[in-house]
Amino acid sequence: MEQQRKQPGQQQQQQAVPPVDAGGSSVAGEEDPGAAIEPTTPRPGDEARPGTPGTGEGICRRCGGSGSISGGEPCPDCGGTGHVTVGIGGA
Repeated sequence: MEQQRKQPGQQQQQQAVPPVDAGGSSVAGEEDPGAAIEPTTPRPGDEARPGTPGTGEGICRRCGGSGSISGGEPCPDCGGTGHVTVGIGGA
């Protein structure tokens, strides 16, 4: 098979660019690229580090998932997210 060599003056092929909406956001099927990034440091209410096998995200027991406690203060157990990392399954 014969290879084609780039001749002077030839343009390189452009790579496909994912479509964007009017606001400039990607519409390639990913809603929020940063959403998949898990926090690596545990929050005070976490039972284990995020991403530990056998764990998952659960509703914070202290604030009931609201992220705040009385007076509108951020919940100290979940850091205001309303979620903590908990053990799943049973042994």
